[in-house]
Amino acid sequence: MEFSAQQIADFLEGEVVGNPHVMVSNLSKIDESVKDTLTFLSNPKYTHFVYNTKASIILVNKDFFPEQPISSTLIKVEDAYQALAKLLHLVDSSKKQQSGIDSLSFISSSAHIGENAYIGAFSFIGDNAEIGDNAQIYPQTYIGNNVIIGNNVTIYPGAKIYADCVIGHRCVIHSGVVIGADGFGFAPNDNGGYDKIAQIGNVALEDDVEVGANTTIDRATMGSTYIRKGVKLDNLIQVAHNVEIGENSVLAAQTGIAGSVKIGENCMFGGQVGISGHLSIGNNVKLAAQSGVISNIPHDSTYMGAPSMPYVQYTKAYVIFRKLPELAKSIDTLKKEIEELRKIIH
Repeated sequence: MEFSAQQIADFLEGEVVGNPHVMVSNLSKIDESVKDTLTFLSNPKYTHFVYNTKASIILVNKDFFPEQPISSTLIKVEDAYQALAKLLHLVDSSKKQQSGIDSLSFISSSAHIGENAYIGAFSFIGDNAEIGDNAQIYPQTYIGNNVIIGNNVTIYPGAKIYADCVIGHRCVIHSGVVIGADGFGFAPNDNGGYDKIAQIGNVALEDDVEVGANTTIDRATMGSTYIRKGVKLDNLIQVAHNVEIGENSVLAAQTGIAGSVKIGENCMFGGQVGISGHLSIGNNVKLAAQSGVISNIPHDSTYMGAPSMPYVQYTKAYVIFRKLPELAKSIDTLKKEIEELRKIIH
């Protein structure tokens, strides 16, 4: 399928600079671009690629003004990255969805399957489960008893959703995800071992949540583990029992959240962040990669380090930390000088 620069600009509410009739049939990265494709520029460090790219159309921000001649047609928009996201969504949504129920799947007689749903081979749908309209359940997916899945949900191969969990509308669950496994609850006993604490709660995902591959979200001991509307979880994340993640928060890979942590709205966590149990993280909090959080964090804060501390405090401490070898040498020198002075005095 081909589109002209003018058609794309109209869709994105942008401005064409160059030939409005040039056609493209695919997208490409700006550093690997080819003819008849569209690319984009949002990160200034890639600006030099603009002047020799082979792409026919380049999405750029409105404040971009070239310093050299450019052979490609430009489409100026408010935010090139957001505009690209809209185009990618358009391309992805144009793909034909799967339909029908594979004969090799198992569906309980008490389960309810919505209209236009797809159930792939070797999938299991348990008793009293409810699958919404237009759901895409790919092969080898396990959906336990009493699970409720909303409309337009996509669950990729090999995902496991344990009994009683709830998945909202338009959620995306990637391969290897486990939702609703038991929380890590054990009580020491008199014999030096541990007795398992039954985990009788569930996991509730609200609308428009995306869960990356091999991420695990544990069921609550009682009540629910909540993943609120619009949350995006990367691959390989661990969310423990009774955690609540606020609306539109985004967490990068290998983040680990211990039990009963409450995370606010619009938070952004880098990779390998670790959060101790029973803490409260405010709204609009940013945590740098590998931060280790052991205390509550107020709203609108940026923290980093392990243990984590406010960004400004950490950068000041890091200046000293980098100089520790020199400071140690200086201290040794001072010790020697003091000893020499003591010998002279005595």
